[in-house]
Amino acid sequence: MIRVNIADAKTHLSRYVERVEDGETIVLCRRNVPIAEIRPLPKSPSGLRPVGIDRGMSIPASFFEPLPQDLLDAFQGSPDDS
Repeated sequence: MIRVNIADAKTHLSRYVERVEDGETIVLCRRNVPIAEIRPLPKSPSGLRPVGIDRGMSIPASFFEPLPQDLLDAFQGSPDDS
């Protein structure tokens, strides 16, 4: 972790961004007083996410049945609510 004053960070921004990309954290200071931290974001996954994390999970047939009317009314509002 390095500490950098704002003026120096503005002057050498691309240099500090490269260091952040390499995994380093930078503390941004105003008159040597820390005010912010610049750190790398987590890397996004490179491959596709596997479908079905829970191997062997089964979905019951009732999952695909229509919802009861009272539950639909709770989500959508019943016709007599207007």
